[in-house]
Amino acid sequence: MRKRVVVTGMGIMSPIGNDVHTFWQNLINGVSGVKRITEFDVTDAPVQIAAPVPPFDPSVLFSDKDLKRTDRVAILGVLAAREALEESGLLADPNLDRDRVGVITGSGIGGIRTFEDQHSNIMERGRRAVSPFFIPMMIPDIVSGQISINWGFTGPNYSVSSACATSSHSIGIAYMHILADDADVMITGGTEASVTPLSLAGFSNMKALSKRNDDPQKASRPFDRERDGFVMGEGAGAIILEELEHAKKRGANILGEIVGYGFSADAHHITAPHPEGKGAASSMQLAIKMAGLARKDFQYINAHGTSTQLNDKYETLAIKSVFGESAYRIRISSTKSMTGHLLGAAGAVEFIATILALRHQIVPPTINYEYPDPDCDLNYTPNQAVEAKLDAALSNNFGFGGHNAVLAAKRFIS
Repeated sequence: MRKRVVVTGMGIMSPIGNDVHTFWQNLINGVSGVKRITEFDVTDAPVQIAAPVPPFDPSVLFSDKDLKRTDRVAILGVLAAREALEESGLLADPNLDRDRVGVITGSGIGGIRTFEDQHSNIMERGRRAVSPFFIPMMIPDIVSGQISINWGFTGPNYSVSSACATSSHSIGIAYMHILADDADVMITGGTEASVTPLSLAGFSNMKALSKRNDDPQKASRPFDRERDGFVMGEGAGAIILEELEHAKKRGANILGEIVGYGFSADAHHITAPHPEGKGAASSMQLAIKMAGLARKDFQYINAHGTSTQLNDKYETLAIKSVFGESAYRIRISSTKSMTGHLLGAAGAVEFIATILALRHQIVPPTINYEYPDPDCDLNYTPNQAVEAKLDAALSNNFGFGGHNAVLAAKRFIS
């Protein structure tokens, strides 16, 4: 029989909470984390809003010296991992074999703040002004490296980058490492800190972002007819995946179970999803097949739901193609309506939301759903959380380049 892999810890840094409890309470209460940008001047910018992480104290883990040589993307990722590890109880286990603990995290963009700062330095003051820490601060894999260095984990260790599907791929690959007996425990997830002038200008100029500057908290409105683009967010999610018998042996508190992973390519366009949702549908089908479940066993989908015209329309088509008429009975929600789009961190944060939904038997809402779209006619759990019997769920994430990743999870039953 195939190994069972469970979730024993979760950690988060998000626009609606810097710990899992706060995140969940704000999620089910429909709290938006979207605000006007104040960190840099956006006076003349067409897009002036984003979803930042609320203020936090990095000194719980980073010295002043460390902070000067660490990009925000790594700070967020390592702090999320710290919470996940604390919840898991792994660090208190005197028998933990750190050679059997691996780390796979990801970032869609990496240390873009450092890149922008150091580019300014070389242009304004010459090459000697570039920090010797520029490269390790910028590269996405440094987050996995920092986590292993901080806590001495010497198992499989690398990073993944597949745009907005990044951390779903990270989690899925970490899951497969445990199935392959490469590790007993994997710390996995993703992080992103790309609300910067250059990133904002890039996404804005490609017409991907909402311009609802006058009403930021209403800007992210997945599946709503009046949606006009996504809202850039930042944050990190960390998940402890553990082989079931290993978790039981040490008396771990089991939060949920990952049972499937599907992944595919659209092979269609560098940014636009496939117009029939073929890649998204294929990934959902593969995740369901790997889970060994039937389509009728799923009651919830945490949708990619970006609040862009094409994504929401084609994801709806993909769900219908997989579930047929039963698509109308499934509860669907896009938590991006509250967090904005966390890019490479989206999959991890949304997988945490999915595990919490299964654990608490509550479907989080899609807020700002006001005007039905005939192309998006499924049950998106509009505006209010709903209590529901949830046994199994999918978490969808799709990225530029046509990358698709879907995770299947179950409520844990021993």
